[in-house]
Amino acid sequence: MITTAIALFCCCISSLQSPEKGRGKTAPVVKVVFVEENRAENPASDTLFYHQRHISPDDFKGRSSSSGRSEAVSYTSFAFDGSTRSYRDTLEIRLVLQVFWVKSASWARTMPPSRLTLEHEQLHFDITRLAAERFRQKVLSMPLTIDDHDSRIQYEYLESFREMNRLQEDFDNAVNQGRNLAAQRDWFRRVREELRRTGVSTPEM
Repeated sequence: MITTAIALFCCCISSLQSPEKGRGKTAPVVKVVFVEENRAENPASDTLFYHQRHISPDDFKGRSSSSGRSEAVSYTSFAFDGSTRSYRDTLEIRLVLQVFWVKSASWARTMPPSRLTLEHEQLHFDITRLAAERFRQKVLSMPLTIDDHDSRIQYEYLESFREMNRLQEDFDNAVNQGRNLAAQRDWFRRVREELRRTGVSTPEM
C-alpha cells in the first residue's frame, strides 16, 4: 500500500485591530483566548472538521490520479479566524481554531479504501490537528503587546504550518508510504497520546 498526503495552505486570518492607546494611560493587557471550531457536521459540505468524526470512505470525493504511486491522497489543513475586543485594561484576542479535511481534493485509487488506507489517511489528519495544537500552545505562551500581537501570531502560524508539512513528510518516510505497518502503528500511538495529553478529543477508529 502506498499512500501520501498533501497539505492545503489555507490561512483564514482576519485583521486584528487594536484600540488606540490613550495618552498617559497604561498599555492594555493582551489576553489570547482560543476557541476550537465546534459547528455540527453538514453532510452536504465539502469540508469535514476534525472534531466532527473520523474520516470515512465517503470523504474521498476527488478524482484519483492516473499516474503516480499513491494509493490515496488527503487534503488537510488548519487555519484560524481572529477578532478582538477591548474592556477595561484588557485587549482580548479571540481565535477560532479550525482543523479540516477537504473532500473534493481527497481521493483513493481503490474505492472503498481499505481499513489500512483509512488508518493512514486519518493519521495525516491527526498530525494536522497536532500541528494546530502546538501552534495554539506557542501563541498562549508568547508575551504579546498591542503593537506586535498581529504580526507575531501570523508569524507563528506560518512556522507551525511549515512544521506540519515536515511532520507529514517525516511520517510518510518513516512508514515507507504505508508499507511499514509496525512503524505506522507506533506513529499512531505517539500522535494520539500527545493529542490526548493536551486535552484534544480524538475521533475513534
